Amino acid sequence: MKIRTLALSALLGATLSTSVLAQPGQGMGPGGGMGPGMGPGGGMGGMGPGGRGMRFDFNKDNTPGWSLMTPEERTAHREKMLAAKTPEECKAVQEEHHKQMEARAKEKGQTLRGPRQNACDRMRSGGYYK
Repeated sequence: MKIRTLALSALLGATLSTSVLAQPGQGMGPGGGMGPGMGPGGGMGGMGPGGRGMRFDFNKDNTPGWSLMTPEERTAHREKMLAAKTPEECKAVQEEHHKQMEARAKEKGQTLRGPRQNACDRMRSGGYYK
């Protein structure tokens, strides 16, 4: 009986320690800071031109019309935003995107909400543009 209890305890301990070791740490998994396109949210990571390592996420929480876009459109929008060389180019991309999403929302009888913060302003303050 004691051997059986001891063996069961050892097995349980090994199982628990394995599951703890298998958990993603910082910089791993969805939203954990990996580079562009990693994880289901397509988080923006990595270094910008400013070399400061800031993350610029484009996701359902800060991109108007996120739910109205296909995954491919989300990727294309993210790439356009990151390809902008100046804050003015970024704002032009934003305005074009917002007009497209406003039209889609109207077709579906929805109201398009604005972003919680302006991505172009955040990218500028984060040193993304020189």
